[in-house]
Amino acid sequence: RYFLVGSNPAETKYRVLKIDRTEPKDLVIIDDKHVYTQQEVRELLGRLDLGNRTKIGQKGSSGLSRAVSAFGVVGFVRFLEGYYIVLITKRRKMADIGGHAIYKIEDTNMIYIPNDSVRITHPDEARYLRIFQNVDLSSNFYFSYSYDLSHSLQYNLTVLRMPLETLKTETSQTRQESFDIFEDEGLSIQGGSGVFGICSKPYEKYVWNGKLLEAVKNTVHRDWLLYIIHGFCGQSKLLIYGRPIYVTLIARRSSKFAGTRFLKRGANCEGDVANEVETEQILYDASVMSFSAGSYSSYVQVRGSVPLYWSQDISTMMPKPPITLDQADPFAHVAALHFDQMLQRFGSPIIILNLVKEREKRKHERILSEELVAAVTYLNQFLPPEHAIIYIPWDMAKYTKSKLCNVLDRLNVIAESVVKKTGFFVNRPDSYCSILRPDEKWNELGGCVVSTGRLQTGVLRTNCVDCLDRTNTAQFMVGKCALAYQLYSLGLIDKPNLQFDTDAVRLFEELYEDHGDTLSLQYGGSQLVHRVKTYRKIAPWTQHSKDIMQTLSRYYSNAFSDADRQDSINLFLGVFKPTEGKPHLWELPTDFYLHHKNTLSLSQTRRSYTYWWTAGVLKHLPLPFDEVTCAENRHKLTVKKFHKYEEEIDIHNEFFRPYELSSFDETFCLAMTNSTRDFMPKNVGIDPSPFTVRKPDETGKSVLGNKSNREETVLQRKTAASAPPPPSEEAVSSSSEDDSGTDKEDEGAVSQRSTPVKVTDTGDNTKITENVVQSTKDVYGVNLSDVPSEDDLSIYTRFVELGQSQHKQDKSSQQYCSKLHLDRVINLVPISSFSQDNIYEVQPPRVDRKSVEIFHAHIQAGRGNMQPPGKDDFLMYREYIRNRYM
Repeated sequence: RYFLVGSNPAETKYRVLKIDRTEPKDLVIIDDKHVYTQQEVRELLGRLDLGNRTKIGQKGSSGLSRAVSAFGVVGFVRFLEGYYIVLITKRRKMADIGGHAIYKIEDTNMIYIPNDSVRITHPDEARYLRIFQNVDLSSNFYFSYSYDLSHSLQYNLTVLRMPLETLKTETSQTRQESFDIFEDEGLSIQGGSGVFGICSKPYEKYVWNGKLLEAVKNTVHRDWLLYIIHGFCGQSKLLIYGRPIYVTLIARRSSKFAGTRFLKRGANCEGDVANEVETEQILYDASVMSFSAGSYSSYVQVRGSVPLYWSQDISTMMPKPPITLDQADPFAHVAALHFDQMLQRFGSPIIILNLVKEREKRKHERILSEELVAAVTYLNQFLPPEHAIIYIPWDMAKYTKSKLCNVLDRLNVIAESVVKKTGFFVNRPDSYCSILRPDEKWNELGGCVVSTGRLQTGVLRTNCVDCLDRTNTAQFMVGKCALAYQLYSLGLIDKPNLQFDTDAVRLFEELYEDHGDTLSLQYGGSQLVHRVKTYRKIAPWTQHSKDIMQTLSRYYSNAFSDADRQDSINLFLGVFKPTEGKPHLWELPTDFYLHHKNTLSLSQTRRSYTYWWTAGVLKHLPLPFDEVTCAENRHKLTVKKFHKYEEEIDIHNEFFRPYELSSFDETFCLAMTNSTRDFMPKNVGIDPSPFTVRKPDETGKSVLGNKSNREETVLQRKTAASAPPPPSEEAVSSSSEDDSGTDKEDEGAVSQRSTPVKVTDTGDNTKITENVVQSTKDVYGVNLSDVPSEDDLSIYTRFVELGQSQHKQDKSSQQYCSKLHLDRVINLVPISSFSQDNIYEVQPPRVDRKSVEIFHAHIQAGRGNMQPPGKDDFLMYREYIRNRYM
């Protein structure tokens, strides 16, 4: 048997799974649903070890040996023989949202469960295993123990923090235990010591190991289920005069109709489109961590293939194969299913930004535009006019070629109108200064204003043919526009505008380019060919040769390696299940019928051609149906009652782990892609604000600086930060959830606080000293006087002597010493306002009542209990505004 022992991060609670190894083809897992303490687990494992030794009482022979230590279970998979278990053996912290860590999988391990004695071998098993492992789990797969990555921040902060009254009926019915994703912000009931937490089912479309967990979903406790997403996750730090603001970008790739560039085009019969990715930008003030007291804002947009039945034939070996429409769809059946999904998740309005070419000598991309316009026009007939789908066609390629037009200016106009229609999410009401000093653009902003802040209603859906280069630039411009509104809503800038060539925008651009490169590699097989700099027409001439290389790499990948990648994705996602006596995966001429269910069986229910949306969706628009409190949505939620003092709901202990010996490298192991200090000017005389426009020679990083420079600095930072971690004791159990905190974290993780160090030869020492010695004016911004004044020196000398004499005196023999005049003891009169003043004791000063009240109010504000401003405060604030601005 295998015993899987999982613990919570504090290693105070444990669960045990028993996996039977005697079944050759079935998976038998026993979960006793019991929570063990550390002592109980040790005793249990000790008993198992003793009972399984070959000879009773024999020392040296172990009855129980550790097979592997892991950070989580990805799932269980079976091909033609028995089951395998897939475990995460190495992880790296990529981002942090309100104290919830997001990890990237760095390495996994597949273990075959059945014993060799019962194994029934099959000749094709090894080939299936090879195909399955072709999906590289160590590239861009992410997970979190306590934050639901498949949902947006808006869903997580509104639905999961619903008032308790609406769920009271649910509490009595639910039997299943669960953990709330916001373990610290449960809602306490009147007079009791209980705290309620709400937990939701993940959004299946963006979960990539749903099929791998299907076998155990209903038999094990939900704490064992760790859902992973595929896409991109990056976090950068924006410093606004020392105030840390974290900008996070999370991209979730859809697991439905997933695949590679030319093999997956358009949509399937269920309305899922190819290359569908939801991108969410989250902005929050990192100085306050908790979700209830902190300021959080997010904006979501989507990219995806044109929702029609279309494909491209790659057997012709042309760089641009002709586009063919595969099925006539006069009633826009597929588009209806697709937009119905979007209305449920995002609400209205749905805005389509179509960047496909409009004018062509030979009709190629225009085929898609014409069909899409017809589909949208047909569907809009039946929707109420205020919730109609908005269609914006814009031929980006044509504008790029013309010398008169600036592409990004035109995109900026589109972005402004889009953000005004959809609004964005922020979890706090508008600040008083924006009510007093309203901005014209702010008042026109759409979305939904609620008592707790603002909600985003509707979404922008961008597409070109591939949804890679043009789409990424358009999404960056919309994201930049939304970022300005987000910064304004958190009170960080005075107008919702951001200029190019500021540190903040350059940081955001790098984040978006990493995001675009990653998504492009996953779908197209190469990095981005056209970047933001290409469209700004400031790219250096060396960029053109790189573009040609990327185009060739993309062509090679599409022609030769995409088919193998498509097979492995189909096997990993459970689209194809190997069965004895049926054709193997590599024998199939096409995977068309695997992705289109209606080719194998006709559905019994036919959807209406006119009422093409799900019942109940229209009633709640513009709010998304998924976020509304109704009976249907309540089935997706589970409520659990916690005790007030349980450690799961104490975010301080969970995040800072005061019970654990920690080192800086592990505490600050967050692998930030960038920080504003990389872009800030090196001289102090220049304004350090990240919203000041800079010339190329003023910045720490050149505007045209290529990526290799950045990789060098990161490498230098890594060399500085990779000090060997302290040796850690082997834990008693193989922990599945979180193995002894962070001590087995990737040692190469970049330390957030480390500084770049240049490693140079000894011969260069003379040169280095010349550069290092700068005037105090350059370094600190002020001229320091050469010598301190005599008064200062005498005070300092007396202070030093006081310390020396006190160290020489033993406290117990102080009275004895006072009688004898020892030679080197100086008797000094205390010069401070404290009556007793020495190294051993200090009498604390008295604090007046008003100061105590101010301090208490400050503490309460940190917990989220803000005191309403009094009459005097308002008068003082108005006076300040009048003097400053009027």
